[in-house]
Amino acid sequence: MRFAVTRACGGGGGRARAGALYIGGSTTAPIETPSLLILTRKGLPTFVSCDHLAALPTPDSLLLHVSPLHFLDCPSSKTISNIGGLHQMLGLHEHFFVAAPRDSLESLPESEGTNKLGASFETPCGRRLIKPSAYVEKIASLKPNLWASMADEVPAWVSDKRNKTSVDRTLRWLDECLALDPAGGKTMLGVVVGGSNIEERKHCAIEVATRNVSGFWIGGFGLGENVEERSALLNVVTDNLPEEKVRFISGLSLPEEVLQGVASGIDLFDSTYIYHLTLGGFALIFPFKILDHNNLDFQLDDTVGDRTKINLRATIYRKDISPIVANCSCFTCQNHTRAYINHLLNVHEMLAHILLEIHNTHHYLGFFRAMREAIKGGKFDLFRQRFVESRRIHLTSAVLCS
Repeated sequence: MRFAVTRACGGGGGRARAGALYIGGSTTAPIETPSLLILTRKGLPTFVSCDHLAALPTPDSLLLHVSPLHFLDCPSSKTISNIGGLHQMLGLHEHFFVAAPRDSLESLPESEGTNKLGASFETPCGRRLIKPSAYVEKIASLKPNLWASMADEVPAWVSDKRNKTSVDRTLRWLDECLALDPAGGKTMLGVVVGGSNIEERKHCAIEVATRNVSGFWIGGFGLGENVEERSALLNVVTDNLPEEKVRFISGLSLPEEVLQGVASGIDLFDSTYIYHLTLGGFALIFPFKILDHNNLDFQLDDTVGDRTKINLRATIYRKDISPIVANCSCFTCQNHTRAYINHLLNVHEMLAHILLEIHNTHHYLGFFRAMREAIKGGKFDLFRQRFVESRRIHLTSAVLCS
C-alpha cells in the first residue's frame, strides 16, 4: 500500500486535501481520497452480497471497513488463517480491507470496563475485554490490507485524569502491537486519542507520529464531543501528523460531519449513515453537484420533506413509478421504481433493503466524488459553504411547511 497527496487546498479551503491510495500493482487504478470505507459485518455490507458489490462504482467501492471483534467467536482464528484470510474467505480479492476494533454499530468502546490489560467493548455477545496479544493474533489470521492498533477510547465527558490514562494506554498498546506485528508496522495505523482535551490530543499525535506506522486512525470522535469544538480537536491532531501518511477517522457519519473532517485534512471515513437510512426505509436524494448551480434554491422533488432523503414506506410513493433519483446510474434507479420499493418495504421483503443499500451507497460515493472534484478545482470552501447552506434552507423549509 502506498499513499500520496495529489492536491492540497490551503487558503480558504483550509487543510482539505486530495490523495491517491495505491492498493495493488502498477495495473490497478488508485483509489482517490477523501473516500468512504463501506461499513461491513464480518467483511460484507449488511444487505449487499458479493455479487451485488459489483453493481457499485469502482474503484470507489473497493474500500471496506471490518471489525476484528466480529470474529471473536467464529470462525476461529485458525480456521480463517487456514482459509487464507478475509480476501480468500469472502472471495473479494480486489477489495481493500481496513480493520479497526470499533465499528460504531456492534463493537462500541466501553471505557468503564477498560483496564491496563486491555480494551473493553460492548458486543452482541456481551461486554468483552480484548488484550493486545489476542487482537494481533486475530489480525494475523484476517490479513487485512491496513489495520489500526488497540486504543482506549473514552467519551467526551470523562475527567482530564481519565483522558491522560487513555492516551498513555493507547501509546503503550501501540508499542505492544508493533512488537507483536511480524510486518513491523508496514500495514498498521497508529491510533490518536485524547477525548475533548486539546493538549492530550496534541501530545498523543506527536507521540504516535514518531512510531513506524503506515498511517493514522483518529479515534474517540462521535462519542459526545461538542460540535463547535470538533474542528479545533481535529486540527490540532492533523497539524502534528506527517502529511505523507494516510489519515482515517471513525465517528463522523453525516455529510456535514464528513465535510468538517475533510476541511481538517482527513482522508478516509467509515460511516453508519447508510446503514441507518437503509434500515429505516429511507433513500438519499440530496444534490451534491452544487457547484454547477448559480443559486441554492434548487430541488429534486417537490413532495419530499427535508429534500435530503425520502421515506419510501410512505403511502405517497405507492403509485410513484419514477426512480428514486432521476438520472441516477445505480442499479436500483436503472431497474426499479419508488412504487416497487414501497411495496417491498410494506410486505417486509429483504430485497427492499438490498436495493436501498445499493442506491444509498452509490449516492454517498457520489458525494465523496463531488468533494474530491471541488478540492482538485480549489473550490472546496465554496462547495462546503453551498452544501451546508442548501441543507439549512431545505430543513428550514420543511419545518415551516410541517
